[in-house]
Amino acid sequence: VARRLSLKNHPECHSMAGGKAIEHLAQTGNQELLTFRLPMQHYQSCDFSFSGLQNLVYNAIVQKEKEEGIQEGEILSCVEDVAAAVQHAVAVHIIQRTYRAMLFCIKNSILPSKNATLVVSGGVASNQYIRKGLQNLADANDFAIMCPPPRLCTDNGVMIAWNGIERLRAGLGVLHNADGIRYEPR
Repeated sequence: VARRLSLKNHPECHSMAGGKAIEHLAQTGNQELLTFRLPMQHYQSCDFSFSGLQNLVYNAIVQKEKEEGIQEGEILSCVEDVAAAVQHAVAVHIIQRTYRAMLFCIKNSILPSKNATLVVSGGVASNQYIRKGLQNLADANDFAIMCPPPRLCTDNGVMIAWNGIERLRAGLGVLHNADGIRYEPR
């Protein structure tokens, strides 16, 4: 969405990553000026999907560009409102699906009914709006919540690498001989 909104061309956001730029602009936007249908509402599962939301947002951006008579690459006058509405829709989707997962885990005795902990990490945990929503969800359901500091939540690759370091130190799942392993880049 940040790429489609051309936020690299926005004077306040030119040096920010896309998610950070959306969060920054959303702070001054009105999330109620645009409403996006939440993804996968007819599926009662814990799965996440953002492709439908992405299509809705892209179509709304195209419509707004037509209304304002601007080309792709130019900044919409309502860019803050788009950012706020997108951030809100993403947050609600994540919170709803996380709540279902929490209930599923408790119902199936995967988590204890007391002293359960919700861990939020990765890029999503760096967004303070989403983090606050998940904090409220955890509080309302008597879950503790653990989030690394935002500076450590920018890239899942870092977390995967750290997991690899910890597994190597513990001698768990370490492949000592790579002969016969075939690598296929995507």
